[in-house]
Formats: sequence, structure tokens, C-alpha cells
Amino acid sequence: MDHKSVAERVLTNVGGLDNIQAGAHCATRLRLVLKDEGLINQAGLDDDDDLKGTFNNSGQFQIIVGPGDVDEVYKVMAARGMKQVSKDELKSVAASKGNILTRFIKVISDIFLPLIPVLVGGGLLMAINNVLVAKDLFGPQSLVEMYPAWTGFSEIVNLISAAPFAFLPVLVGYSATKVFGGNPYLGMTMAAAMVSPALVNGYGVAAALQDGTMTYWDVFGLQVQQAGYQGTVLPIILVAFILSHLEKFFHKVLKGVVDFIFTPTLTLLITGFLTFLLVGPPMFKLGTMLGDGINWLYNTAGPLGGLIFGLFYSPIVITGLHQSFPAIELQLFTQGGSFIFAIASMANVAQGAAALAVFLTTKDKKLKGVAGASAPSAFLGITEPAIFGVNLRLRWPFFVAMGAAAVGGLLVALFGIKASAPGAAGYLGFLSIIPNTGWGWGGFFIALVTTTLLSFIASFIMGKRKFAGQASEKDAEVAALNAAPAHTPAGGSVAAHTEAASSERATTENGATAGAGVATAAVATGVVGVASATSGEVVELGAHLNGKALELSQVSDPTFASGALGPGAAIEPTEGKLYAPADGKVTVAFPTGHAVGMRTETGLDLLMHIGFDTVELDGKHFDLKVAKGDTVKRGDVLVEFDPQAIAAEGYPLATPLVITNAKKAVQGSSLTAGVAHNGNVVAGSDFLSVTKK
Repeated sequence: MDHKSVAERVLTNVGGLDNIQAGAHCATRLRLVLKDEGLINQAGLDDDDDLKGTFNNSGQFQIIVGPGDVDEVYKVMAARGMKQVSKDELKSVAASKGNILTRFIKVISDIFLPLIPVLVGGGLLMAINNVLVAKDLFGPQSLVEMYPAWTGFSEIVNLISAAPFAFLPVLVGYSATKVFGGNPYLGMTMAAAMVSPALVNGYGVAAALQDGTMTYWDVFGLQVQQAGYQGTVLPIILVAFILSHLEKFFHKVLKGVVDFIFTPTLTLLITGFLTFLLVGPPMFKLGTMLGDGINWLYNTAGPLGGLIFGLFYSPIVITGLHQSFPAIELQLFTQGGSFIFAIASMANVAQGAAALAVFLTTKDKKLKGVAGASAPSAFLGITEPAIFGVNLRLRWPFFVAMGAAAVGGLLVALFGIKASAPGAAGYLGFLSIIPNTGWGWGGFFIALVTTTLLSFIASFIMGKRKFAGQASEKDAEVAALNAAPAHTPAGGSVAAHTEAASSERATTENGATAGAGVATAAVATGVVGVASATSGEVVELGAHLNGKALELSQVSDPTFASGALGPGAAIEPTEGKLYAPADGKVTVAFPTGHAVGMRTETGLDLLMHIGFDTVELDGKHFDLKVAKGDTVKRGDVLVEFDPQAIAAEGYPLATPLVITNAKKAVQGSSLTAGVAHNGNVVAGSDFLSVTKK
């Protein structure tokens, strides 16, 4: 590869040097933050035979060059004046793109994306329980009252469904701290303290402050509220941000054993006092002021107040400040009824309708599954899965739902709809509505249906336009990586490899079974072999780790999973040692220790990448044992690493072994494509059978 020429072509096709805000690279890819992605010449990049694909991830435009070449291309680009930053710094640069609102929404989406399954499951279970315990739904009594045998079942469902929401700060604490670059277990620990049963339950804090039953710590004369944070979101995100930056600071100034002992201790101690002294009281005060302001606005402005409250109810839910509303509603219930519950119902069904429209228009299977599960949950009053899992992630459905909820809030005020008690704020909410106040149940359902239709129709139309011609995000990445046949190993995708291999293995030109000996030998070693129909030297590569073997398509990184870097297989390690799979010479030895490349004596270029995104650890938990140019034997230790510590930092550990020059060196589709049924492999044992050209 002519690295200078490749670098010049990359610079030209990404819009020139002036369009690059900052750049970094990992073992295989250039990672660029571009000022204007509209200047990218995608066709030029796709048609470049020296590049293996491109995709956009978290604001970084990534160009797959390959091991041993990417660093040389990067050096040329840097010499031309491209701003060089570390991977962590590049993340910050990418995150800083866009306005404050856009960046805030992106951070929220990144935090809640891993929590979607928990919120969806808990939300649907809570909706089921609401149906079981709701009175006047199937008669004067609830289902569990009519059929007492279901009582125990209902109570267990309620216990399980409430857990994700009661302990939401713990889940958010882990995820948010990880997003902000801190130790997620420290974040989870701090969040657990915030929902400790020793504190006043977060759902009752507003009432405790109002009636004077709040308890306090006396800390050197300071009165500190013993307030819990159950069900809140924004406070723990702020706490996670503070904790992560404190931890990073102490890691920089403390070294060795001192760092190991005192960094977590000081981080938790300082963050804890800041949480209960500076974060909590202002948040609760803000919530109380917000609730009083909304009550004043509604009573003063009438329908306009209902419209404004409906518009902003869902954003208020995101912050968790809606937890202060129950104290206000308790007063309203005794003063003729609460408008808050009715408008909350409008906002909830609006979010559900937007999620339903996404379900019907998106082609992303994963997004479709989340949207399909979260929509009915929102219709029954549980909106977290719809808001955080679908609408806020895409942004436009969330804003459409806000607009529809504003209309719903306007109708609630016009119709004089009020609730006499708390309940499920959605379609089941009619059970809480006062039937003889204003338009009663009829007005409530008119407002609900109107809000639902507005949100659904507008979101459906936008979804049709937004998703037209689009595949899922991951499929789009893989499609980009496999776009040009010249860029895929052996001239095809991984799936094509397997299919072609099966065909080639089945028969030769004269109809005889081919490659049987190779295939049988491979099976004996625990790997399903695939042999070429044409003759060639068979090379056995040893397992590079002790652990569980995986097909390459099973790993989480689309660059490797698609086969863009070459065919191969992966191992989930059970031991922290990376071994040489063959005799040869080390060609790539990253100082961070996360990746090693080598050329075997038989001419195969191999790349082993320990986990994914582990370059961000900057060598932490890795001990590189070899250097570029070293001669190694099969079974030699290349890297020692701490799998438990790496996993604790939140990084996947599946480690691919790929042949990066397969197109030139491997015969047809002869590389072993499968793994053993039990999946267990021992380092050094035969792992991949390769037929050379």
C-alpha cells in the first residue's frame, strides 16, 4: 500500500484537511470528527481498493484501513496538519458537536440505550398488574378481588415490575458513569446510597418537606436532608458526571498503590457529600417551585396553561422533577380534583402513539421490537421505555408527541376534566376521572383519542419519510463494510464464504467428495472444517486464547463481524493470556497491548484484537510481551491482560483472530467457518484450518 497516496485520497474524499475537526486511530480504523459530513465523497471512499469500508458511529466517521497500514496513513495525515487527539479526547470532540440540546439528548440516549430491555420488561409487567388490580374495569371489583387465587401472582408481578423504576437511579448510575468515562461500579454504588431505605423515600420527599416530617443529619452544624431519590433521573446523571470527573482527576494525580486505594475512597466520599449537600436540596426545591408554578399557570391561564403544561410534561418526566407533583395533587384531590393526572395521561398516550408509528415505519428490527413493546406500555401509563428507548433516541417522535400532548392539555382544560385519585395515567386512567365534573369520562376519551391520533398520524408521516430506504443502523454499518466486492475477504461477505465453502466442499468437478480428510481432521480437533475443492497447502492455526469459541459473525463489532478485515473466528477468554497461533514474526504490536499482528512463516497475515474499544484503556490492564519484529513460536505468550478488570470497565472481551490478507493468500473459501458444538477451546490446539493458494 502506498500510504501517502491513500492518505491524500482520504483527505480529498472527506472534504479536505479543513473539514477535519480532529482525528485519531485504533488498530484498524481512522477515526475522524468532521465539521460537515455533507462534504464526504462516499462513492470515492467506497471505490478505493485500499480501503475496506466506512461507517459513522457516535459522531466519528470511521474509515477501515487495516492493521499495520492505518498508523502509517494516519502519520501522513497528521504531517499534513490534521489535529491529533487521543481516543478519549476524540469522543469529547464528537460529543461537543451540535447545540446544547442536541448534545444533552445524545447523552441521555447513550445512557438509556442499554437500559431499554429492563424498562420495556418492567413497563409491560406493570401494565399487566394495573389491569389485574384496577377497579370498575370489569365490574365493581378488580380481577384479583373477583378471583383471589390471582392475588399472589399479582403481588409478585407488581414486585418485579416496580423494581426497575424504584431502583432506576442504580441502573442509570452504572450506565451514566460508564458514558462519562468513570468506573460504572462506583456510579452504581453512589446511586445505591441515594435510594437507601435509611432515607425518606423519594416519592414522599415533597410531602415530608411540606408537612415537616423530613429528617436531617447534623454535619458540623449543617442540616442535611435525608432525602432519597427513588424514580429520579437527572440527579443521578449529574452525580455520575461529578463522580467520573473526580475519579479521572485522582487517577492523574495519584499513582500505584496509592491510586488503587485512595481514588475510589476519595471519589465516593466527596461525591457523596456533594450529592446530599448541593445536588439534592436544589433539585427538590426546583421541583416544588415547578409544581406550584404549574398550578398557578393552569388556574390563571386556563386552556393556555393546559396547553403549556401538556407541551412540557414529557421533558419534565425526563428530569424526574415530576416526582414533586404528588404532593400538589394530594391537595388538588381534596379541592375538587387534579388536572395534573389528566394532562399526564395525554402526554403518556402521545408518546405511546409516536412509538407505535415508529414500530410501523422503521426497518430496524431491534428498534421495531422495542417500539412495539413500549407503545402499549405507554398507553397504559408507563412511558420510560417509549421515551428513552425510542422517541428521545430518534428525537423527532419525542417532539411530535410533545406537540400532540399540548393539544391534549388544551382539551383537558377546555373540557374541565379532573381526577379524584391517582392511577394509571393512560387509557386506564378513566377509572380515576371524576365522571360528573366537566365533560367527565366522555371528554377524557375524546381528548385521549384526539391526542393519540394527532401524535400517531404526524409521526407515521414523518417515519415514512425518515425511514424510506433505510436499513437498521447496524445493518447499515455492515452494508457499508461489505459494499464493494473488492473489499471483502476472498471476494464476498462472510455469509457468502460459508455458502460457497459448503458448495465447494460438497463435490469436485468429477462429482467426488473433496476435502474430506481435512474436514474430518478439523472436526476431531473440535472445529468444523471447510476445505477447498482445489488442492493447496493446508495450514492449521492454533487457538490464541483459552476460552469459548465464537463464529466471527457473533462478535459485537461490525467491522470484524462483517468480515471486512478478513475471515476468521473469535474466542471469549477465560484466561488473561494471548498466545501466538503459529510460528512467525510480529508485524504490529500496539503499545497499548490491545492488539497484535503477525505474519506466519507460511505467509498469512494475522490480526488478534483483545476485546473491542479496549484501545480507550490506553494500556491499562494490558502487559505487552513482544515488540514489532520479534520472532515468535506457536504458543508463545504475546500479551498478558486482566479480563476481570477490563470487563469491570465495561468492555466486551471477545477476541477475534482474522486473516487480513486472505484475498491474496487463502484458496477460495477454505477457511474454517464454524466452531465446536461445546464451544470450549484450549490455547495452542488446532483452531482454524486454512488452505493456501
